[in-house]
Amino acid sequence: MSNIKLFLTDQKLLLNNVIKTTIYLSSMYDFEIVNTIYSSYFTSHRPDRSCVEVSALQKSALIEIETIVAKE
Repeated sequence: MSNIKLFLTDQKLLLNNVIKTTIYLSSMYDFEIVNTIYSSYFTSHRPDRSCVEVSALQKSALIEIETIVAKE
């Protein structure tokens, strides 16, 4: 989430510009902690979200987040 926020800031955008995220987890057992961290970034603005368990991610990552952003 901090990388997403840095990218948005670099583009002169905010987390409020995020309209959809897809979270890919290597294990759904991690969902609760991911949800806690995710919720700390999106407090009042709640973009649409999907969460999917996958068998593997690149470079053995545990999580990957895809973000769709709209400029207003």
